[in-house]
Amino acid sequence: QVQLVESGGGLVQAGGSLKLSCTATAITINLHNMGWYHQAPGKQHELVASITSEQITNYADSVKGRFTIFRDNAKNAVYLQMNNLKPEDTGVYYCKPLSFVNYWGQGTQVTVSS
Repeated sequence: QVQLVESGGGLVQAGGSLKLSCTATAITINLHNMGWYHQAPGKQHELVASITSEQITNYADSVKGRFTIFRDNAKNAVYLQMNNLKPEDTGVYYCKPLSFVNYWGQGTQVTVSS
């Protein structure tokens, strides 16, 4: 059974940094285009960063220059380095293959205080 587990969230002051991790079982991450999604309180999921199997990255304008997505194929994991965090980055972050339409893991909570 496919399982993606997100971790690394927490409470941080504005301007701080966090590194989110996503590990997978029963799926080989480097064969998939992967995405990190942000769900702000009361809002829908938003794709904020993606990385293809060819390591091509793409970012939402709201996080460009602050977030970096990368993968470690040996660890079957994908990461999101989040720098210069802002209060509007608060929410739950999820990772999954872009092709997995209805799958959501448990996510990891990020709270940025002003």
